[in-house]
Amino acid sequence: MKYNLLGNTGLKVSELCLGTMTFGGKGRFQVIGNLGQEPVDQLMKRAIDGGINFIDTANVYSEGMSEELTGQSIRNLGLHRDDLILATKVRGKMGEKPNDSGLTRKHIIQQAEASLRRLQVDYIDLYQIHSYDPLTPFEETLAALDQLVSSGKVRYIGASNLAAWQLMKALDYSHYNKLPKFVSLQAYYTIAGRDLERELVPLMLHEKVGLLVWSPLAGGLLSGKYTRDKEKEADGRRANFDFPPVNRERTFDIVDQLQPMAKSKGTTVAGLAIAWLLHQPVVTSVIIGANKMDQLDDNLKSIDLSFTAEEMEQLNKVSALPVEYPGWMLEFTGADRK
Repeated sequence: MKYNLLGNTGLKVSELCLGTMTFGGKGRFQVIGNLGQEPVDQLMKRAIDGGINFIDTANVYSEGMSEELTGQSIRNLGLHRDDLILATKVRGKMGEKPNDSGLTRKHIIQQAEASLRRLQVDYIDLYQIHSYDPLTPFEETLAALDQLVSSGKVRYIGASNLAAWQLMKALDYSHYNKLPKFVSLQAYYTIAGRDLERELVPLMLHEKVGLLVWSPLAGGLLSGKYTRDKEKEADGRRANFDFPPVNRERTFDIVDQLQPMAKSKGTTVAGLAIAWLLHQPVVTSVIIGANKMDQLDDNLKSIDLSFTAEEMEQLNKVSALPVEYPGWMLEFTGADRK
């Protein structure tokens, strides 16, 4: 396992991160997974034994059950808290009252305390806003996160699912007001969905913000279960939860390229899809989730996979984004400065 620095910090996180969305199975997350304590303990142990030191959860996953199961698993397995990098999130709806969601000072502080109780720890390594809150000024959100860092309850702060302008606005505000900065962005990125490369990747590279990838297999479409001819016959997550949105024609063109590569390398389409992400300079860690041990084992093997220059060119070509403005204009006008 390789360990990468988390953004512009000295904190080392494993290049694969164990995602816990399959833990619990309560509420709207039932369609993703419903693992109880025993299988959670088994997956956690396998992940740690495989070199993973980074675990990602969120307060909204199974209405808090994911955090509870994760925290209990750490105790059940006798894991040393300080050897782990625990990440969780705040923003989503955690009740029916008017202030039970969002990024207000009230909700952030309240939910941080609740997450600490559920995880059975006294600090969170990486506390992330789960998305943008159009009702709460960034000033209030960042001040509340600063309060958590100053109190020692949070070590680093991160963001998730932000537009480039939102991330840059937050980074600038933190810089000029001497507040903790977002050190990472957790975002959707996959060989089947490279939209992030238009605005966010250049920003993150320039500002040294780490990238934590969620849904590296495009919601299961790159799991190996789906092909152009058998899409509707396959079972799995996509059969019950058709998310995130994906250009299917382009995805199946990519699968057509990955299948012979996987066969020649003695691996799987899923393993190669994760390996492609690990070859992208902007990626800090890829979040992998699993319902079964064989899924986790397959994902763990991706760290040992490599591509030839020709194979990378082939994959980059088949998965390339359509050209859009202002990208094509900036490339045209910048030709004389290369």
